[in-house]
Amino acid sequence: MALESSGSPIVSSAFLHNLPSKSQVDCAETNGNSPHLSRRSLNEIENSEKSGIPLNTPWTLWHDKYVRGATAAEYAANLRKLYTVTTVQSFWSVFNNIPRTSCLDMRTSYHFMRGERKPLWEDKENVNGGYWKMRCAKHNTDKVWKELLLAAIGEQFVDSVRQDDEVCGISVSVRERDDIIQVWNSNAYAVEDATILDKLRDLVPDVDLFDDFYKSHQAHEAFEGAKPRPTKPPGFPFGRD
Repeated sequence: MALESSGSPIVSSAFLHNLPSKSQVDCAETNGNSPHLSRRSLNEIENSEKSGIPLNTPWTLWHDKYVRGATAAEYAANLRKLYTVTTVQSFWSVFNNIPRTSCLDMRTSYHFMRGERKPLWEDKENVNGGYWKMRCAKHNTDKVWKELLLAAIGEQFVDSVRQDDEVCGISVSVRERDDIIQVWNSNAYAVEDATILDKLRDLVPDVDLFDDFYKSHQAHEAFEGAKPRPTKPPGFPFGRD
């Protein structure tokens, strides 16, 4: 485990993979429409929080089911918080006790967000950011989701964004054909200097991530937060206001 200059831990995926952990539960044992953690699982997670390797920041796992045309308030009401992890061991305890992405019902999503922010464009911690969105074939989704989560808790994206930016969320959404992956960042103005897509392909070199693009949250027509007022370019409009 290495430390970057600021002292934040950068943990390799190899180290995280080699930590003892059990296999994820089978699809037959889970509810893909409403994932939850059993009392036994919660006890295991709480114990791992007390003595595990601390993460640089907490991360919260959310679940939702897509509703077309929902307002931000309706979407927020539909979100379910599964758990906030603070150690490497509690991450594995949560990850291994929830359904794999391939077990989720159609048009449902997982969101893994830094801190306890909600996966909402309008959240005060997200409002100035955006996301990289891409698709992957269904047979690759479980692998991509796992590798991106490990990269997130290991702070492996730190060299792929500017110092005034950070990766603050990873989302996976189950769709009819290909699944959707999103990587959230906190500063949309820093996107031109980011190398996130290169990093993703380094993390999963044998997976084709396609139809990728970046979009700021405020660029969405459905964005319900306050948008910055446009400024007039010099000399426009001509004549008096």
